[in-house]
Amino acid sequence: MAWVKAFHVISIIAWMAAMLYLPRLFVYHVDAEPGSKQSETFKVMERRLYRAIMTPAMIASWLFGLWLIIGYQVIDWSQGWVWLKAALVIALSGYHGLMARHVKDFAADRNTRPGRYFRFMNEVPTLMMIGIVIAVIVRPF
Repeated sequence: MAWVKAFHVISIIAWMAAMLYLPRLFVYHVDAEPGSKQSETFKVMERRLYRAIMTPAMIASWLFGLWLIIGYQVIDWSQGWVWLKAALVIALSGYHGLMARHVKDFAADRNTRPGRYFRFMNEVPTLMMIGIVIAVIVRPF
């Protein structure tokens, strides 16, 4: 079980790193002229980050987490913190999907969002991560 937990934490760290970096790339991409060399470079960076790191890390996080839940039965579903964590992980997965949409919009040069929007969106996974860590470690209810 220790190996599964270790790989779960490793995959979460990779997923969060990508989730924090991708919106920051969008902030800079907004200022690049569509079709410019800089814009095309951002497109490659965003696509690779999303496809090669963020999505595999999310899948691994889910698989190792479900392995812990199903294979080792580490969860007591009667405790409230479990439901908070589950809700936040599902919300984080939805945020991941939203980032996919933005990657596609930038790739097609059809982004309409300002840099300020992406600066705000950059904080969303941090807030969810804080909630998840508190739920798991502190177990407030």
